[in-house]
Amino acid sequence: MSAPELALPDDVDALKAMVIAMAEKAAGLEERNADLEAHNTHLELVNKSAEERIARLTAIVKMLERSRFGSRSERLRTGALSEEQYALVFDEIETGVAAIEAQMEKAAGGSKVKRAPRPRKGFAAHLERVEVVIEPETPAGCEALEKILIGEDVSERLDVTPAKFRVIVTRRPKYAYKGWDGVIQAAAPARIIESGIPTEALLAQIAVSKYADGLPLYRQEAIYARDQVEIEPLTDYALARIKQGERVFADETTLPTLAPGSGKAKTAYLWTYVRDDRPFGGSGPPIVVYRFEDSRAGECVARHLDGYCGILQVDGYAAYNRLAKPDRANDGVTLAGCWSHVRRKFYELHVAGSSVIASQTVAQMAPLWATEEAVRGHDPAARVTARQEKSAAIVAALFARWEKELPRLSGKSKPAEAIRYALGRRAALERFLADGRIELDSNTVERAIRPQTITRKNSLFAGSDGGGRTWATIATLLATAKMNNIDPHAWLTQTLERIANGWPNSDIEALMPWNYQR
Repeated sequence: MSAPELALPDDVDALKAMVIAMAEKAAGLEERNADLEAHNTHLELVNKSAEERIARLTAIVKMLERSRFGSRSERLRTGALSEEQYALVFDEIETGVAAIEAQMEKAAGGSKVKRAPRPRKGFAAHLERVEVVIEPETPAGCEALEKILIGEDVSERLDVTPAKFRVIVTRRPKYAYKGWDGVIQAAAPARIIESGIPTEALLAQIAVSKYADGLPLYRQEAIYARDQVEIEPLTDYALARIKQGERVFADETTLPTLAPGSGKAKTAYLWTYVRDDRPFGGSGPPIVVYRFEDSRAGECVARHLDGYCGILQVDGYAAYNRLAKPDRANDGVTLAGCWSHVRRKFYELHVAGSSVIASQTVAQMAPLWATEEAVRGHDPAARVTARQEKSAAIVAALFARWEKELPRLSGKSKPAEAIRYALGRRAALERFLADGRIELDSNTVERAIRPQTITRKNSLFAGSDGGGRTWATIATLLATAKMNNIDPHAWLTQTLERIANGWPNSDIEALMPWNYQR
């Protein structure tokens, strides 16, 4: 409305009230504008962060392209990424994309939107239907009366047989009797999960396949407790067998877990221990054990490996140092380093094209893995001989180069950081040259962790530390069965049946996957 069209009151008090109202409206608009400006500033910061993440992910993708499709000089074929390393990189990309999506959704207020629950759809028509009719018992006095079907309750639950899904259709007819007042119907069958869709067989399949998203882990914990089936002793025994090995791998990874009652996630950790004597011709069974903890402190690994005095092969995490055997001491572990972690730091600089030293280092390291491939499965003495002939000179030359170049570099530069990482762990990195039981890297335990990192989002459904421990327990048993080339479903079924029937703890060795017989 223009000024001439605006009707102003003649009364002074009314005019004052109008002015005050307009001032309040203007103040409200200014406050809203300030809120919008603050929100826009927040969105700009979020976009900037997202752009930085995207740039990081783009650099990783370009690294992969150069590694697989670049020219020979770009690829440094003999030092190309392994399949395991490719998998880890793609996992990092997936995690980064998910983080960007979550950040953008939160910035847009998506986290505050409550979505209506989706209506349950019927199962696909092509799935086999197995009908189960549960008849009620005939009430006393109705034996001679005619039974009339007046209706029924029908429920469908998704079931599975190996490699074949089916639907269990349970019918519970309702009857009335002529001359008798009342309606009868059989009670609904008991279910492990009240009102749940999956059958017990499907739950077992999900556990074996490690698809925990179909069933919250705290429910699995309750199921085992209710059925008085204790599988924790199996994992305790597996860890004891790991500590009997001459060499053990160790690593840890984050595990986001939902804190009960808070609606928020907390950071827990999955500690992983692997025994695999096959690379040096050992006869011990391959075993992997996972331990769920709230902490990444050294106290956790000290507790897990209490009493172990062999070789512990790890990355450069300082928590493992507290277990290291002091000079001329009899107790403690001997730490062995991981050359893959050293190489990774230089490789990132190499693919970015930012360091000649890094590129030369990556090329110089490549023959180390070629030698290891040639001696895998040989006895320790043969492995040491080959390493002394081929790898010792390479290792010596690498450390000589790093010691020479470090004083010439800026102390805060990435190449200097990578060199200090290697020099600070020299003793642990050189141990593989004199001991054939030690591997060049700790990729063995990284391969054991990878299946859990793929599904670690499902740990949010644990809902409790007990659920996290249950997940670690199940993962331990299934991963160990897989390492021993045993069908996890068949082994777990047989083992749970034996435990439920009172298998003695004194013969727990016979239950382990490496002793499985049909």
